[in-house]
Amino acid sequence: MSVSPLMQAGELAAEIERNPAALLVCDCSFDLGAPQAGRQAYEQGHVPGAVHVDLERDLSIAPTGRNGRHPLPRAEDFAARMAALGAGSATRIVAYDASGGMFAARLWWMLRWVGHAQAAVLDGGLQAWREAGLPLSTGAEPARPAGDFQVRPPLAATVDYADVRARLEDGRRVLIDARGADRYRGENETLDPVGGHIPGARNRPYRDNLAADGRFKPAAELRAEFEAVLAGASPADSVAQCGSGVTACHNLLAMEAAGLAGAALYPGSWSEWCAQPGAPVATGA
Repeated sequence: MSVSPLMQAGELAAEIERNPAALLVCDCSFDLGAPQAGRQAYEQGHVPGAVHVDLERDLSIAPTGRNGRHPLPRAEDFAARMAALGAGSATRIVAYDASGGMFAARLWWMLRWVGHAQAAVLDGGLQAWREAGLPLSTGAEPARPAGDFQVRPPLAATVDYADVRARLEDGRRVLIDARGADRYRGENETLDPVGGHIPGARNRPYRDNLAADGRFKPAAELRAEFEAVLAGASPADSVAQCGSGVTACHNLLAMEAAGLAGAALYPGSWSEWCAQPGAPVATGA
C-alpha cells in the first residue's frame, strides 16, 4: 500500500508515540563541503530514536572519476545496510535533514528503488520539528535489532549515460535538471570540472519546490509548475538529473507529491556526463 511521500512533524511525533517499533526515523544530515559535519549535527540534536544515515557512507559508493560524484551502491548492499539499521520489510521509514530535504529525498528515492513503498520525508525537516516545539535527543541512540529488509521489485526507475545519450538524439525524453540556474548555464561551477548542462535539459532548480517556510509547496502548485516544465510530455517520459543524482531526487519527490509519478532518475547526472569523452555540452539558458 502506497503512502504519502511527505509527513508533517505532528504526524511523525504521533507515530513515534504510538508505535516506535514499526517506525525507523533516519536523520540524513550532511554537508557537501564538510563530510563529517552531518554526523556531528546529528549528535548535537536529532529526532528522538532517529539513526544517522550518511550520504557518502550509506547512500553512495566511492566514485571512480567516470561514474559521477555520488554513484549508487548495489541494491543488495543498500538493503543490507538498511536491515543493519533496524529496517524490516514492513517498517515505515521517515527521512529528514536540515537542508530542505535534499539529502532525505535521496534516501526516500533509494528506498523506492529497492521496492520499499513505506517511505516518507519529514516536510520541513528538522526546522519544522523544532518549530512544532518537539523534543530533540543528543548523542548516539542505542542500536536497534537488525531487520529483515530486502530488495523487492523496484518502484523507481533509472537510466544510464548510454540511454540518455541515445534518447537525446531522438528527442523522446524530457530531461529535468535540478541544479541552480547559474550552474545550469555553466556559471559558478565549483563541484564539477566542466560547466554547463546536457543539451536539451530543462532547468527546474530543486529549491523551487519549497515555500518560504522550508516546507514543500502545495501539491496543486507543484503540479502546475512541473506540468509547465513537462510542456505536455508524460512524467513517464521524463528523467530527473542534477550534479550527482542527489537533488534530482528532490524533484522526483515533489513530482510524486504533485501526483506526477513515473519519472526516472539518471544517477550519474552531470558529474558523470561531463566525464565521458565526446559528451556534448550546452551552456547558457
